[in-house]
Amino acid sequence: PMTLLAASQPAETIRKLEWLLSRATGYFGVTNYLGSRFMTTPAAMNGFTGALRQRGLAFIDDGSAGRSAGALRASADRVVDDDLSAEAINRQLTLLEAAARSKGQALGSGFAYPVTVDEAARWAQGLSDRGFQLAPASALVKS
Repeated sequence: PMTLLAASQPAETIRKLEWLLSRATGYFGVTNYLGSRFMTTPAAMNGFTGALRQRGLAFIDDGSAGRSAGALRASADRVVDDDLSAEAINRQLTLLEAAARSKGQALGSGFAYPVTVDEAARWAQGLSDRGFQLAPASALVKS
């Protein structure tokens, strides 16, 4: 019932967002789960990003939508676990490394599926040997 919907009026979006934000503390921002229709609807995103901006919160998206002005934001370069096989996740993590090498940084998005957590932990063990350093998503946020 508290899903942010593209067709909602801005006041309804803000009311739902405030309710969602009231359920936790200590966060620097929010992320999306699905929501490409919401993120590509200007009226929906304007109210959403305005509410985040007023609170000094960032939006970390999975990279499925274009950039929008008005909020602190970081967009993932790739979702690493669209395919839940260990091999596919490892392939995506390797591609994420390639993006980081090319651009100087890269952000990956994934869910807390056991296979994702296991493969990411294995992958992270050798990062420094390969010349990489993990950083929190907050380090990549831009306005």
